Amino acid sequence: MKPARSLVLSLVAALAATLGAVWVALPAIAAGATASFVKTADWGAGWEGKYTITNGGSSTINGWSLAFDLPSGTTLGSYWDALLTSAGQRHTFTNRSWNGTIAPGASVSFGFLASGSGSPSGCQLNGAACGGGTPPTTPPPTTPPPTTPPPTTPPPTTPPPTDPPTGDLPKHLLTGYWHNFDNPAVELRLRDVPNEYDLVAVAFAEAAATPGALTFGIDPGLATALGGYTDADFTADVRTLHSRGKRVILSVGGETGRVTVNNAASATAFADTAAALIARYGFDGIDIDLENGLNPTYMAQALRALRAKVGAGLIIAMAPQTIDMQNPAGGYFKLALDIKDILTVVNTQFYNSGAMLGCDQNAAYGQGTVNFIVALACIQLEAGLRPDQVGLGLPAGPGAAGGGIVAPSVVNAALDCLARGTNCGSFRPPRTYPGIRGAMTWSVNWDVSNGSGFARTVAPHLDTLP
Repeated sequence: MKPARSLVLSLVAALAATLGAVWVALPAIAAGATASFVKTADWGAGWEGKYTITNGGSSTINGWSLAFDLPSGTTLGSYWDALLTSAGQRHTFTNRSWNGTIAPGASVSFGFLASGSGSPSGCQLNGAACGGGTPPTTPPPTTPPPTTPPPTTPPPTTPPPTDPPTGDLPKHLLTGYWHNFDNPAVELRLRDVPNEYDLVAVAFAEAAATPGALTFGIDPGLATALGGYTDADFTADVRTLHSRGKRVILSVGGETGRVTVNNAASATAFADTAAALIARYGFDGIDIDLENGLNPTYMAQALRALRAKVGAGLIIAMAPQTIDMQNPAGGYFKLALDIKDILTVVNTQFYNSGAMLGCDQNAAYGQGTVNFIVALACIQLEAGLRPDQVGLGLPAGPGAAGGGIVAPSVVNAALDCLARGTNCGSFRPPRTYPGIRGAMTWSVNWDVSNGSGFARTVAPHLDTLP
């Protein structure tokens, strides 16, 4: 699936800490704006925190900056939905491009992981106390409350729907690619995908004549190999997987894919045709697997437009090559960060890569090892993606890739190292990431060809993660 790559980029510049004093002009903030903090998880050695900024005023907030102190010995880890600068134990989070505007009555949130004990203190929102303004000097009225209780509204007689949204997925999930083509791996009807897979990526949608536009249909070679398989059969199989609680997304690209989205018109064409294919076949989302470059600005525009058409349940996945996720300034990495508010998961292909630097920047780790997988996943986790947005992509055994093939037990060890800090190699990440999303494999077909060892080993292990 993927051509071999060599070590070419470094993360030094992108991850280097900014030194020296920086004066920032804070935007004006509406009266009544407050920020509240909650620990959403605590596992003893660390915790996950969340700040919610609420605009209780009457005018729109355009830009925000929230600062707080952490006690000595408590350190910040990965964070999401904000930008961060730190000076000692004082940490300042500022809005990203998509969440700086807060309408009256609205709220935005950002979160982070911390190692150590304690909680934030000295919180300031755009230079003012996070709790809002000073208390009023006029004492409250002393008139007793009315003796007649206010009327109550009866609950609705129709209960809300209980079906999960289309994008609902397990906390830790196994993703596998399904071949819509005939190759040496075993051919499968979609309904025959093993039950261990939570998310199935159909490979691939192809470029249509109009720039940015997509087309998809059952490959004639596959149909012949299966003794007959039609678009109608495939659509029925999508429904069958849905009945099993699985999700099916359409992958765009692949090694030979030539879909290009590099201007506003092609972004519109991408969104329009992707939405039409989702509606026709019943796909739950889209997967971006473009291996010949992408324009992050216009692809982000296309994906936001697609989500506006399909709805908030749209699954958005990515499968970049290892080299694409070495530097946050690179196109794929930038796209992931720019759409982090709507992004589901990035399943980086940790194979066909050669040796590469990890987040410690101290050594080149060889592919096919726990060290390689963990050290390179660490780059994404420490550079802005949430743990639940990071998946580990590995080949499903012989035939599936040219290099980087590992035993499924190695995948489980890498997941343990990232989630728990156990079963690591010589490289240990700076913190643990209990929310790590899971694993992906190329491919379901190769896994079945090799006895389904990947799914049968990794899927049950995912259920044991915290």
